[in-house]
Amino acid sequence: MIAVEDTPLYHCISRCVRRAYLCGEDYQSGQNFDHRKVWLVERFKFLSSVFAIDVCAYAVMSNHYHLVLFINQDEVNSWDQEEVLEWRGQLADISWFMRCLNETVARAADKEDGCKGRF
Repeated sequence: MIAVEDTPLYHCISRCVRRAYLCGEDYQSGQNFDHRKVWLVERFKFLSSVFAIDVCAYAVMSNHYHLVLFINQDEVNSWDQEEVLEWRGQLADISWFMRCLNETVARAADKEDGCKGRF
């Protein structure tokens, strides 16, 4: 449960399914997926520039990653209401942030792996 009034800092974890590799070397297939870390880091940076959520720390592992996120409520409160009325709630929402991150990376990984479904 996210309660910004209690703390603006959150540790989030996202894990791959179907025994997929997010990053590193798959010794069974011989494939190396280190390039996918770049996908994640670029997406972290982009989403932090759009959302009022800062990435304080991250770790990308072979089948999951960790993020330490800070919800910047002062930034949200400074936005012009007319310009962002529809988006205000989503732009300070960790669930929406994680969805935007995971969906993009999963689609790219599925395309690269030649499969469909959850990544």
